[in-house]
Amino acid sequence: MCQTSLICPLCGDNNISHYHSDSQRAYQQCEVCQLVFVAQQYQLSTAEEKAVYDLHQNRPDDLGYRRFLDRLATPLLGALSVPSDGLDFGCGPGPTLSLMLEEAGHQVALFDPFYANNPALLNRNYDFITATEVVEHLSRPGFELDRLWRLLKPDGLLGIMTKQVIDRTSFATWHYKNDPTHISFFSQATFSYLAEVWDASLEYMGDDVIILRK
Repeated sequence: MCQTSLICPLCGDNNISHYHSDSQRAYQQCEVCQLVFVAQQYQLSTAEEKAVYDLHQNRPDDLGYRRFLDRLATPLLGALSVPSDGLDFGCGPGPTLSLMLEEAGHQVALFDPFYANNPALLNRNYDFITATEVVEHLSRPGFELDRLWRLLKPDGLLGIMTKQVIDRTSFATWHYKNDPTHISFFSQATFSYLAEVWDASLEYMGDDVIILRK
């Protein structure tokens, strides 16, 4: 059943249907881009959202965290020329991927609306942009991702890490949806939609890593 009062925060279409409900929230799906999302009334305030992020313990000296980020860093480094100029979008309170890329000879600027809020960095152009465990937090993913795409130079790379929706059955028991800061859920169909809109090449590097080339 479509709900025309809702607008998809990624593509802006109003062809929206109910996808799932649990004790905390209702989840909708766009029939055009396949994004699964929660409506604004289920989203945390800015202060509540930051309070959750402040609890994160990610650190550059955490070898387990580095191994986690290697799933994006390794294929990205294999595709970049040295040196390249990049942006880590949504770097969080303990930037680590940027250090890993800098150790390989690249320059990486940091932007985060809570921890490194420097809007001037969103007016420059980059060889690559990373967004690790970021897109699921975006209330306006269409606006933010289109802006990042415009910042990329020709042949530039957008590297994204996020867990992806598989189907309704899996979603019902999916731990990823239970984080109250996770409000936008992507699937392979959603990334294929973005690649078509942007006329981008798209490559999946395992289950959670996506690289789009401009």
